[in-house]
Amino acid sequence: MKKIYLKNVVWKEGKYYVAQCLNVDVSSFGKTKKEALANLDEALGLYFEDAGKIELAPVEKPELIPSSLTYA
Repeated sequence: MKKIYLKNVVWKEGKYYVAQCLNVDVSSFGKTKKEALANLDEALGLYFEDAGKIELAPVEKPELIPSSLTYA
């Protein structure tokens, strides 16, 4: 069995916490951070269970950068 290391981010959105993996396009949510991360672990397990060759996007030193956008 192989071990891979992933980078995840968690934030509060309304009354739920959202957990997202930055290396692959997988996310989940829960009522607490702990629940959101546990649900993300389960979703990632299912994602990689069906994956053939695993290709991870490298994520090094992610930063939270505020920005603004004007739109019509």
